[in-house]
Amino acid sequence: MSDKPSEDSSSTPEVPDDVWEQFARANEKEAPKEPSARARLVTERLRQQESRGESPEAWRAGPPVLERKRGRRVWTVLGLLLALVVAVVALKPSLLPGGPFGSGTSDSAAESPLPEETAAPTAPPSSAAPATPTLDDPFAGSPAKRWADGEAGILAPKAEAVGGRPKADVAQALQLTRKLLISSNLDPATLRGERPEAALNILDPKQQDVLSDLETGLGKPDAKHDPLSMFSRFDPDEVRPVGDVVKVRGRMTFEAGEGTAVAVHADYTFVYPVVRTDGSTEVTRTIVRRVLDVELSDPAKYDITPGRLTVLRHDRDAGNSACDVHDGWFHPQFPSDGPTSAPPSGPTSDPYDRSKDISEEKDCGTVSRV
Repeated sequence: MSDKPSEDSSSTPEVPDDVWEQFARANEKEAPKEPSARARLVTERLRQQESRGESPEAWRAGPPVLERKRGRRVWTVLGLLLALVVAVVALKPSLLPGGPFGSGTSDSAAESPLPEETAAPTAPPSSAAPATPTLDDPFAGSPAKRWADGEAGILAPKAEAVGGRPKADVAQALQLTRKLLISSNLDPATLRGERPEAALNILDPKQQDVLSDLETGLGKPDAKHDPLSMFSRFDPDEVRPVGDVVKVRGRMTFEAGEGTAVAVHADYTFVYPVVRTDGSTEVTRTIVRRVLDVELSDPAKYDITPGRLTVLRHDRDAGNSACDVHDGWFHPQFPSDGPTSAPPSGPTSDPYDRSKDISEEKDCGTVSRV
């Protein structure tokens, strides 16, 4: 009898120890683990909420990243705008409403044109900000900077019938007066000393005393025959105008005159910026105020020329022009000019002051500003 055991197909084959160990270890990793007690509670609570149709709350849900970025961008833009506003106000505080750091008047408002003068001023114009006139800005530092330019400053009032004269006659008197002022004080030819033909043709040739004095003054001026009493003239060999603007301010009124005449009263100030003709760039100004009273008389009652003006008064007051010189020219004084004669004996006056009548005193004085 043999000791070798007999082979039985139903018996379990023998497995090596190392293979069996690997098999056991693999089964241990893949085998499901029993959930903990807390996990079982959470699972049961979620199952109950789901059966009731409830959704679980988000776990520590924060705002989306996109929203947070957009919020930071908005605050960044607002911060930049605020910084820009602060910088602009720091440079120009007058832009703030109410003027917490001053008058609150902006530069544009300070230099805007003045409204038309409709009544006699009660005080001289306020002083402008100190500035030196230049070729580019000849009215710098002058209250005339806000005055009208040239003809725009000579406006006739609305005509109405007066003293038995129809509206048309009043309108004619006003327009003739306006034309006389323009031709006498703004015409470039008149300013450079040419014969003021247009102005002379407005005056009645039958008023011989006025025309004779003016004609003599234009030909051979002297103290008694001074063309400057009616016309503004500058020696072209001495000075020339700066630019083509003369500043003007004043008013014109009318009323019934004697014998159904239309009486017109005009009171205007003209400011002329000039420079020497020797190549200098130094700018100064001459200020001339004129008061003119004229009438358009009725040819049915008086021996006059129809459509011509009769002069009752023509007076002027010039600021910043040499005194006691009667050669028919205005002679402006420049800041760099030294004293050329004895000091003026007259009082100091403001040539821009339109609140006072033109003084009958013709003594040489000084001006407080130009």
